[in-house]
Amino acid sequence: MDSKIAVELDDVTKWYGDILAIDHLSLEVKSGEVFGLLGPNGSGKSTTLKMILGLVKPDSGSINVFGMNVNEHPIEVKRLIGYVPESPRIYEFLTGLEFLDLTGDVYGMNPAEKERRIREYLHALELEGREGDLIGSYSEGMKQKIVIISALMHHPRLLLLDEPLSGLDPKSARIVKDLIRNLAADGVTTIMSTHVLEIAQAMCDRIAIMQNGRLLALGTMEELRREAGMPGSGLEDIFLKLTGASDIRPLIEALLK
Repeated sequence: MDSKIAVELDDVTKWYGDILAIDHLSLEVKSGEVFGLLGPNGSGKSTTLKMILGLVKPDSGSINVFGMNVNEHPIEVKRLIGYVPESPRIYEFLTGLEFLDLTGDVYGMNPAEKERRIREYLHALELEGREGDLIGSYSEGMKQKIVIISALMHHPRLLLLDEPLSGLDPKSARIVKDLIRNLAADGVTTIMSTHVLEIAQAMCDRIAIMQNGRLLALGTMEELRREAGMPGSGLEDIFLKLTGASDIRPLIEALLK
């Protein structure tokens, strides 16, 4: 595997019973790249992220992370990854600090380094003073911040982010976006799924558009414009055209009747 490739999916297929979730998906993500996964609900974005992490096993095909097969080296791969799921389930009976302390121990962090990073991220995301409160008392945005900190604190080589800015206020969202770009400059690879097309257009080096578990289009914004035949267009118009939803007027008219 090329050392410049962080993640490689080769002809990956995944079924959930009779439902084909991922249909012969192949793609490569470069080291240090911020890579966007876009698609309608049910297009396979979250399943793709879970397969890269090793939480879900493909029925066929292979997935490599930094040259390691995910199924053959599950623990080694997980140590290199920070993961923010779409709907985090965290221990609400723990305080924020207890949860982060536990996360650092799971990753085998040095105690002093763990404490320093926790304090820095609590300060950056404006959770200082609330780290001693039970997570069950947190707002959804605060829970999202704690999960983001837990994904970043061990300085992973690969970030898998499923709707990472969900529930965040504008200032916190800006901080997280800047963190991702700064980490990319240090060689950290990010694969993020988002429904907010403006975020994908502003943040991602390349974007993959998925539908029904298949790859519809892949490239930079300029490459996607060329593929859609829409020079100068924004990602929203390109996305709607490529996913076959460009003319939504009949739907709106039907809803207004």
